Amino acid sequence: MQPEPITVTNLNRYIKEKVANDEYLNNVFVKGEISNFKLHYTGHMYFTLKDENSLIKCVMFKQSTAALNFMPKDGMKVLVLRDSICV
Repeated sequence: MQPEPITVTNLNRYIKEKVANDEYLNNVFVKGEISNFKLHYTGHMYFTLKDENSLIKCVMFKQSTAALNFMPKDGMKVLVLRDSICV
């Protein structure tokens, strides 16, 4: 039996609900290295967070970037907690 396709919107909604309702995922604290950093003209920041074996694509929206007291750059070792980054 082939699964029914869902829309991108419905997939995003499903994932958002899973994260919001999971105490661990809602408060995950990750350490890694920034690569492929891009400050978009909208004020959003796009980057990859990586370690020796894996990577995850990230976005930090403008309303959260205003709280940073540094400018992220490639090669920085950081700690990421939901809406914030610490060097």
